[in-house]
Amino acid sequence: MLTPLFAIAPATVTWSPKVALVMIVCNVIAIAVGKATIKHPNEGAALPNAAFFGGMGHAALLGTTSLGHIIGIGAIQGLAARGVL
Repeated sequence: MLTPLFAIAPATVTWSPKVALVMIVCNVIAIAVGKATIKHPNEGAALPNAAFFGGMGHAALLGTTSLGHIIGIGAIQGLAARGVL
């Protein structure tokens, strides 16, 4: 009964260093965009080494890395569909 449903589901990408590199790059880009656009990035709880993350607070870093993961999922799926990954 479920076999036809499994046939239409897209294949998942297996983890590889290329996949990890794409996710890291997407997170770095999201942190850079967040650092440039967040009005008060150092509000809230401080990070142990805030200078390493550009002076961001915990909430700003959590928000930017969440955005980075969303962008990364799309990039990985798109690159996998193109056959790059």
